[in-house]
Amino acid sequence: MITLYGFGPGSGLPENSPYVTKTEVQLQLAGLAYRKAQATPTDSPKGQLPFIDDDGRLIADSTFIRAHIERTYGVDLDEGLNARERAEAWAIERMVENHFGFTVGYMRWLIPENFEKGPARWFDEAPEAARDGQRADMLARVTANFMANGVARHEPDEVVELGARSLSALALFLGDKPYLMGSQPCGVDAVAFALLAGLLTPAFDSALRRRAEGFANLAAYVDRMMARFYPNHPWGLNVRARARAMA
Repeated sequence: MITLYGFGPGSGLPENSPYVTKTEVQLQLAGLAYRKAQATPTDSPKGQLPFIDDDGRLIADSTFIRAHIERTYGVDLDEGLNARERAEAWAIERMVENHFGFTVGYMRWLIPENFEKGPARWFDEAPEAARDGQRADMLARVTANFMANGVARHEPDEVVELGARSLSALALFLGDKPYLMGSQPCGVDAVAFALLAGLLTPAFDSALRRRAEGFANLAAYVDRMMARFYPNHPWGLNVRARARAMA
């Protein structure tokens, strides 16, 4: 059985990392049995989560994990899409991961109140004498990554506007479809859902979250994905309860 290594649940989400969530949803889309285990980035071959152990083979990075499971198990997470649609799905995925994802991460890491409620809590079990230093070191390393990407060089309201442009693009592309590419979820839905859920979770307040809440189709899309892939998580349970009440 495949073992998927992630951070674990938290912040009102079934998994703290959107990229672990991406891989977990793609494993479900592929119909593959797996188990989850907690790990730290230092455990990973590439120093980041997620990674999987597939019969002794360690595969890191969500994009390469997808390539591995498609190649190894003969599945196609974009089955039914033509060449143009596959290109569109890839372009959307790159926008979501390499642009929108950094604006979402900014809201969690570089707004001090959100950092204290979220990532800073990861070290609550560390020895008290080392706790503050570990938190400061982690924040410094993450901030350096955001500076290298460029998002942390902007004013906060500029970051919100950048994120909102991606929200507008996603909302327009989704339209009234149930999933980004049509009637069934495919590979790109895994990461779009993961990052939108990470933004919309009530655990973190931000101007970008409030902008996201203004896109009714995106909020409904996240609810739909949560109920489908995490039906036993409180978020998914609440969605299903509302659906039954309206039936």
